[in-house]
Amino acid sequence: MASRSRSHQLVILAIALALVAGLFLLPKVMVKPKEGKGELSQDAARTANRDGGGPATNGSKAIASSGEQEQTADPVAGTPEQPHQQATAEQSREIKQLAARYNKERDPQARLRVASDLAAKYKAIAKFDSAGYYYEQVAIARPGEQAWKRAADEYFEAFGFAATEERAKTLSAKTRELYEKVLKNNPDNLDAKTNLGMAYMASDNPVQGVTLLREVLATNPRNEKALYNLGILSIQSNQYDKAVERFRELVKVNPSNVNGQFYLGVSLAQTGAKDEARTAFTKAKSLSSDPSLAASVDEELSKLE
Repeated sequence: MASRSRSHQLVILAIALALVAGLFLLPKVMVKPKEGKGELSQDAARTANRDGGGPATNGSKAIASSGEQEQTADPVAGTPEQPHQQATAEQSREIKQLAARYNKERDPQARLRVASDLAAKYKAIAKFDSAGYYYEQVAIARPGEQAWKRAADEYFEAFGFAATEERAKTLSAKTRELYEKVLKNNPDNLDAKTNLGMAYMASDNPVQGVTLLREVLATNPRNEKALYNLGILSIQSNQYDKAVERFRELVKVNPSNVNGQFYLGVSLAQTGAKDEARTAFTKAKSLSSDPSLAASVDEELSKLE
């Protein structure tokens, strides 16, 4: 289970299946399976990104270009993309002060320290693209695998909560750019490769995303994140038999994976295996005290009657 704290929220399938998401916890997202077999939508990429990523909160500030040297927009202004978390007055004050220092600072080393502080402050209020921008400035000055990945991870979080297709494409492109730099430094970074694969799902080349995820599993067949994301994509394309295979393997690797159990139940129900679906749903419910999960499980169990 991911170590950092995440809020529990409800996930819903457009086919009326209430799903539990978050690689191990619950973010909020609408999942819409496609009509045709094998067709993967950009919603699938953002869904599995949320499911495999960080806090169930949202970035809000528009993406900053790599060449930007100053922040001209209000650094803590909320938008409709940030419904779950707002900066406190103290956080707002600190960020504004740091932004002013960053814009005025001429000493390169001091400027990088301020950039790191700003990134951490933005991350704390779930403005992930702003955090990514400042971490990217640090990586440009001090490039390396971990520096690039820290920036890429924040843009990946922002991509996962993009409210529009246009914004998803923009954030996906930045995410891909930075993860490519990570993999240039270390081609064996499977977490970066997995996230890069999901970012490709919102590009003009989604097949490349699936290819990358399969490469991860070829290297590590027990990789929970890759199994989970491929399972989500199988559901998204109505390939429920394949989804069952992915989620069966996931819960074999980690029987305590709440979402793996829940999505296994969803997939089994769609294939008509009602008894097995009941077992998976009941297992998911036993692994969490979240009332929204319990309600979702009860609703899905009632549909199996």
